[in-house]
Amino acid sequence: MGASTLGKAASLDALLKECTRAFDDNGELQANLLPRILLLMHRWYITSSELAGKLLMMYRDCKDDSCQRTRLKICYLMRYWIVTFPAEFNLDLGLIRLTEEFRDVAAQLGSQEHFKLLDISTIPSYDWMRKLTQRKKQAKKGKASLLFDHLEPMELAEHLTFLEFKSIRRISFTDYQSYVIHGCLMENPTLERSIALFNGVSQWVQLMVLSKLTPQTRAEVITKYIHVAQKLLLLQNFNTLMAVVGGLSHSSISRLKETHSYLAPEVVKMWSEMTELVSSNNNYSCYRKAFSECQGFKTPILGVHLKDLIAVHVVFPDWGHDSNEVNLVKMHQLYMTFNELVSLQTAVAQVEPNMDLIYLLTLSLDLYYTEDEIYELSLLREPRNHKSLPTSPTTPNKPLVPLDWASGVPTKPDPSVVNKHIRKVVDSVFRNYDHDHDGYISQEDFESIAANFPFLDSFCVLDKDQDGLISKDEMIAYFLRANPLLQCKMGPGFIHNFQEMTYLKPTFCEHCAGFVCISNILSLYLFMPSFLLLAINRQIL
Repeated sequence: MGASTLGKAASLDALLKECTRAFDDNGELQANLLPRILLLMHRWYITSSELAGKLLMMYRDCKDDSCQRTRLKICYLMRYWIVTFPAEFNLDLGLIRLTEEFRDVAAQLGSQEHFKLLDISTIPSYDWMRKLTQRKKQAKKGKASLLFDHLEPMELAEHLTFLEFKSIRRISFTDYQSYVIHGCLMENPTLERSIALFNGVSQWVQLMVLSKLTPQTRAEVITKYIHVAQKLLLLQNFNTLMAVVGGLSHSSISRLKETHSYLAPEVVKMWSEMTELVSSNNNYSCYRKAFSECQGFKTPILGVHLKDLIAVHVVFPDWGHDSNEVNLVKMHQLYMTFNELVSLQTAVAQVEPNMDLIYLLTLSLDLYYTEDEIYELSLLREPRNHKSLPTSPTTPNKPLVPLDWASGVPTKPDPSVVNKHIRKVVDSVFRNYDHDHDGYISQEDFESIAANFPFLDSFCVLDKDQDGLISKDEMIAYFLRANPLLQCKMGPGFIHNFQEMTYLKPTFCEHCAGFVCISNILSLYLFMPSFLLLAINRQIL
């Protein structure tokens, strides 16, 4: 912690005095970590208002011979706090009031210099940390393809990194603290949202693979996402890297032996390196080494570091033998992890996203399916003992088990958030694909767009008025019905009561008014039991 003689435990008052001594007469901090550690970690023990109150009391009650010098150093510590953790002085109303009171006292007892050091008027707004959504202006102008198949791995990795950064930097110290102490996500929507994004990426990767009908095309998708994982590593985005690797390692994908047989040897080698990097072997030693060597912007695997915090919290008590003294060993151990996590709040991601793609990605990642549904689809793609294929020597030895801390948290953001992204993604679709600007999407253009949404219904389902074109209102209405928050997965409007029937003429579905055709049947495979699929196949054949 620096040149400190505090030992293994000390009172908060003693820690504050030691912190003020760390500054010289010019306000320079003399290679001492204690001020930063205390100002970050104090919320584990008391509120920021209470800490500021202690400093104000020290300032007001100062009576030694070098009173003005001591008061100046207290102001230096306050200024260091303001500069190092500015969000607190924008979001914590109690701390803001204490700082204003401190300024008034400084104006009376100190000097103009003290008064200026306590100025918080120029702190930027951190209101985005209070909200689960954030509006940003379009970063790039001009049209861009909205097809995920057309995106280069780096472009897709950059947009996933932007979403990850935007989500994880909103998680506050108290959010992490609540999870570590209580071991659950109750009343912790910001952390829950981040975990849901992690799970959403993992599930989306699985669905993008399983949306392809042939082993070769599925292998092409796997190859692409292995390259995406490689680019995520270059961007030092380990959290999304873990989600992608977890998705590709999931049992619904790892069991696809015929699909894996189409992977090129160099791709399999790259894949093995990625899985080894984020594996849990030796307490994630490969990841920890790689992460520690990274410079600049980097996104940690959140689950690994939360487990570290929990381990420290369980092993060490908060207080020493004297209940008024902080256990400095525990405080320092917690600080080592917390410092990495909260530093993202002031980081700047080196990514300039295309917001049309961001809206599309957000909506795609919000589509929720159960583990059983995805596995059923995997069995449809390659039934058990399919062609009696042996395990390929190039297939990864065993699937990577996703972090259990992220399990059980479905991708369920606030309904208003999903509705907002639905409308924005439809606007983006029409901006990029309504080439004649007549307010309609043709069937040809729709088929390209639909590639981004595995198991999206066919054109005739969206075209409610059957005029051969899809209007903006028709597309919005479709996605609103499919809103997984309001209607559970694909919504009641998408749940069909199937019965085996034979029709001798073109027929429309009595549930959704869609035309009953082969493309419709394929789009609904995910929701059909095996016996029903066999019955339908007999009718088609």
